[in-house]
Amino acid sequence: MTHRPDVEAVAGAMPPPGCPAHAGHPGAGSPGRPAAQGLPLYGPDFAADPHAHYERLRRYGPIAPVELSPGVEAYLITSYSLALEVLRDTERFAKDPRGWRALNEGRIPPDSPVGPMMMYRNNALFNDGEAHARLRGAITDSLTRLDPYALSEYVERSADTLINHFADKGEADLLSEYAAAIPLLVFNQLFGYPAEHGLRLVGIMAKLFDSGEDAVEANQELMDYMAGLIATKRDRPGADITSWMLAHPSRLGDDELLQQLSLIMAAGTEPQLNLIANALLLLLSDDRFAGELSGGSMPVQDAIDEVLWTDPPLANFGTRFARRDLDLAGVRIRQGEPILTSYAAANTDPELTSDGRLGNRAHLAWSIGAHRCPAESPARVIASVAIEKLLDRLPDVELAVPAHQLAWRPGPFHRALAELPVRFPVTTGLVPAAVSAPAQTAAPAGIPQQPRGPQENGRRTPAEPVSSPSAPPAEPSRTPSEHGAQRRRWGAFAAWWRGQ
Repeated sequence: MTHRPDVEAVAGAMPPPGCPAHAGHPGAGSPGRPAAQGLPLYGPDFAADPHAHYERLRRYGPIAPVELSPGVEAYLITSYSLALEVLRDTERFAKDPRGWRALNEGRIPPDSPVGPMMMYRNNALFNDGEAHARLRGAITDSLTRLDPYALSEYVERSADTLINHFADKGEADLLSEYAAAIPLLVFNQLFGYPAEHGLRLVGIMAKLFDSGEDAVEANQELMDYMAGLIATKRDRPGADITSWMLAHPSRLGDDELLQQLSLIMAAGTEPQLNLIANALLLLLSDDRFAGELSGGSMPVQDAIDEVLWTDPPLANFGTRFARRDLDLAGVRIRQGEPILTSYAAANTDPELTSDGRLGNRAHLAWSIGAHRCPAESPARVIASVAIEKLLDRLPDVELAVPAHQLAWRPGPFHRALAELPVRFPVTTGLVPAAVSAPAQTAAPAGIPQQPRGPQENGRRTPAEPVSSPSAPPAEPSRTPSEHGAQRRRWGAFAAWWRGQ
């Protein structure tokens, strides 16, 4: 891949009249301060067509002022080369948000909907230097103990369990009934937590990434969930990520452990379900893939890479904070001002020149530099196996509505469908799909074993969840979210989980 030599030439160009970024240009208004007129990265218009917004921002230059939520200002990088520069530069830019100028000046309310995604947590994502290396080491060392073959087998069994639930209906919402449930089943197993205590996990993650009015409450729910998990594994350690991190030489404190596990869970559920759903949408709607669904794994891998290039699940993130006042691509940035990278915009930067993306994985969807996602390999395994299993079981599946009529969830950080309705010929043959390890065999390395379910009609039913005296009590029912898509997604999954 090569870049045109003039990639920085437009860095200081004045945006055209009418551009929302005009008032924030260093030559207009208050120099170096993001303007309130920065282009919003929230609301239905942005969710419906984010790439149109990125194109408007590019008219400003490789970096432009934006609003993440009302009154929360930042800069967004849309240039691939500038993204590489900033994401790799630990001298001028910090991950630690405790120097966030607007927050320290009281201009970010404590209940800001984007706060849970940007404010400091004592985890590897929000630390720099030695603290980051220590915390990240506990994560990477534990993830490397996962057996990819055992992980693949567990995802396949989980997928069969879910498909069995709707295969005889001839229709399904692949978001709520499949893509949202796969990460929950997998991560509950990898963390060694009884399945019933993960009932609300997908809903928690959805509220966090939507960055709506429920985000702060969801943040506390996640902390409570993880505290219960840690208490369970201290009492009953096993071959799981939680137990491995508890025993790691870094000797994580209770809060450190809680924060690292929350980070892994947040990064492994909502983005994972969006990767699965977005790739399924591409396979079912794009002529480049739709005619080759029965051709093996190559089209699926290509679709995953295409999504990671054009519609990555975490579209705008990689937050950095300027360590001092500086000039960046012709824009004056003040100390403590946030700079986000649009992975989606940088990956589709017109300044990139390439003969094609087939087989090319130089995209920024996993970020780059010291904070590159450490879970790329298991994430690809989970997504590819889930997609391939669905297409193998339902080869004639098709979208129930035209692709352009599908709704996308609003929010500044993710690229997330609201639903993915499909139809397919009814199939009545169920596949044995107990989510526990096979009978009379030890659990594969890296995958903890759960008790096996009873026999029923010659098939083994899914295992009963493990109960634990140190697990948190059942949570009281709550008022459904005002977000209709989120309510439908969670309601469908909850009904499945309860056997309804």
